[in-house]
Amino acid sequence: MSEATASTPPTPERLEQLHAGCSNWGRWGADDQAGALNLLTAQCRVDAARLVRTGRTVSLAHDISTMPSVECPFPAHHHMLASGDALGSNGIPGYEATRDYIGTDVHGLGLTHIDALCHMFVRGRSYNGRTAESVASTGATANTIMEAAGGIVGRGVLLDVPRALGLTELPGNTAITPDQLDLTCATQGVEVRSGDLLLVSTGRDLRREQKRGRLDPIADGLAGLHAECLPWLQAHDIAVLGSDGISDPMPGLGIAEWPFPIHQIGITGLGLMLIDNLALGELSGACVELGTWEFLLTMAPLRIPGGTGSPINPVAVL
Repeated sequence: MSEATASTPPTPERLEQLHAGCSNWGRWGADDQAGALNLLTAQCRVDAARLVRTGRTVSLAHDISTMPSVECPFPAHHHMLASGDALGSNGIPGYEATRDYIGTDVHGLGLTHIDALCHMFVRGRSYNGRTAESVASTGATANTIMEAAGGIVGRGVLLDVPRALGLTELPGNTAITPDQLDLTCATQGVEVRSGDLLLVSTGRDLRREQKRGRLDPIADGLAGLHAECLPWLQAHDIAVLGSDGISDPMPGLGIAEWPFPIHQIGITGLGLMLIDNLALGELSGACVELGTWEFLLTMAPLRIPGGTGSPINPVAVL
């Protein structure tokens, strides 16, 4: 049993130990840039495809916001290049079309996105020892989102932690412990395996509804994983980690150098790409209805050379 509890934050000394111990550097060679995605084998994908029973699909992404909010203070830019009153603006006779433009900050607390391994550094080093010079003003030269350019397809597993604890949602800044992850697995009757795409629900969407759409991730907080979950993630050899929050509790530990250890150590040490700000309510309901917490999960990050991440629309197929 883990000694961690939601009310006992890790010490700086323990975070240093986790940083030293939770590492996949060199596991797949000194030149590796894919990190834990190496665990998502072709056989994992074949096995995941066999999980499809009904063909039902569920999107796990939120709509891209174009209006500022407390969750998305720097929203996407979306404007029309050709609207209904300018159908002939392309200059080709008889060809009527509308067109639009979109641009966005890839990261943040509102947009559903995936973090590449060049997104996080600890003391100037990203996954597998790349230095800060590997990310320039023109983009990254290593550990980029292009490592997932072929798409991410595998066995998705949803752990609905509040449901397992008899709750509807977890309060802000709650730290989910390894024992609670184990309890959720046991309650749901699901096993987390090597190569899985693990999704952790904290009930954020319900909290947002209760706040009438004005949930402040900093003032109101978000639930996430306790730092002691890092060895748990390492032991289970998951390929990708996602959450309806950012996987770390918010507003953070407040410890110098270690405000968000799941991001810092999970990405730089374990080589885990993280999916932030998922929409998991509909998926949880579907899993309850169908009596399963495992499914085929597909996602296709944008092919952004040098990119530190990408907006993403994961789709569960049940």
